[in-house]
Amino acid sequence: MAELNGVNVPFVPIVGNNNGFKPPAGKVKSNFDEIFSRELEKLKISNHAMKRLEARNIKLDEMQLDKIHSAVEKANLKGSKDSLVMMNDTAFIVNVTNKTIITAMDVKESKENVFTNIDSVVFA
Repeated sequence: MAELNGVNVPFVPIVGNNNGFKPPAGKVKSNFDEIFSRELEKLKISNHAMKRLEARNIKLDEMQLDKIHSAVEKANLKGSKDSLVMMNDTAFIVNVTNKTIITAMDVKESKENVFTNIDSVVFA
């Protein structure tokens, strides 16, 4: 915590005279690195996929997202770049490298069950 005008604040002031305050060495950087790394590990959903999920009335809860994330991790361990992740009756095309869902569709409602430009299939 830093002190600003006699008040403890949870941030380091960057404007004006900070009365010689210096953040603890390494602590701020390590907290940032930890948060940044955690955010990079999360599964992302592209704008295109969000639109497809909404249009196709596909809802994902936290447990389902965890299953997809686990499937993406398995594909990553095998060296996959773009994967088809099957979960129940829903197909997700995922860019494994970026951990990003590219699109989603209900397999039962799909007219054409052809998936291109993928190098793996994972069942979640």
